[in-house]
Amino acid sequence: MRIVRAIPLLLTAALLGASAAEAGDGPLGWLSGDWYLTVGATGLVAPNFEGGKKYMLSAQPIISLGKAGPQARFTSRNDNISLALVDDGGVRAGLTGKFLFSRSSDDELKGLDPVRWGGEVGGFFEFYPTDWMRARAELRHGIRAHNGFVADIAADAFYDVTPTVRISGGPRVSFASANYFDAYYGVNAQEAVASGLSQYNPGGGLKSVGFGGAVTWKVTDPMTASLFGEYSRLEGPAADSSLVRERGDRNQFMVGVSTTYRFDFKM
Repeated sequence: MRIVRAIPLLLTAALLGASAAEAGDGPLGWLSGDWYLTVGATGLVAPNFEGGKKYMLSAQPIISLGKAGPQARFTSRNDNISLALVDDGGVRAGLTGKFLFSRSSDDELKGLDPVRWGGEVGGFFEFYPTDWMRARAELRHGIRAHNGFVADIAADAFYDVTPTVRISGGPRVSFASANYFDAYYGVNAQEAVASGLSQYNPGGGLKSVGFGGAVTWKVTDPMTASLFGEYSRLEGPAADSSLVRERGDRNQFMVGVSTTYRFDFKM
C-alpha cells in the first residue's frame, strides 16, 4: 500500500500548484467570480452494512460546490461532496468529502465493536478521455469512523437519448488500507468470543469491483432527477473477512432514485 500512501502528497502538490496558478491578483483573487452549489438527496435500497446480505431503505445527501466554468459534461451520484479548485471543462480536480453513518452492533453484528459516525476527506481528479466518457478518481482519509485510506476509481460512458434524458454506466473499483478494513471487516480475539465469528486481522488491498448505471432526466435547467443501480463484488481483505464469509455476502446490490438542484451565485 505504499502507492496509496504516496497519492495524497502528489495530489496535494498538484492541487496547490494548479490553484496558485489560477489565483488572481490579491489574497481573494481566486475566490472572486461565479460559483455554483448543487444540493440534493438520494433514497436507496442497499445492504444494511458493508458485506451484509440483508437490505434496508436509507437516504444520503448530495452536495457539490465549485467555481463556475465550462458546463460539466457529466456528473454521477457516486461523486462525493466536492469543491473544485481546477475546472476547465476537460479536467476537474479539487477537494472531496464523504459522511459516514455509524454502524451498531445489532443482529448479525452483535458482539462486534460498533463503528462510530464520522467522515472521509481527500481529493478528486476527473477527465474526459473521449467526448462520451468521464473517468474519476477519489482518495479519502477517514476521520473518527476509521483511520485508513479509501481510493475509488470509476469510468462512465454517457449518451443523450433526448435533449433532457441521458443514460450512463461503467465499471467501478475500490481499494482501501488495512486500517479501513480493520474497522469494517476485522474481528479481534475479544470480538470473536463475543460474536462467534472467526478471528480475522485484515491487511490492505483491493476492496471491490463492480458496475453501475443510471438514467438521468433534466427536469429544468437547474434541476435533475435520476434512477440508478449498482452492483459490486467484494474482493481481497473484504471478501476474506469472517463477517462476510460466515454471515454476509460478497455480492452487493444497490438501487435508488436521486434529485439535485443547482444554485448559481457570485463571490
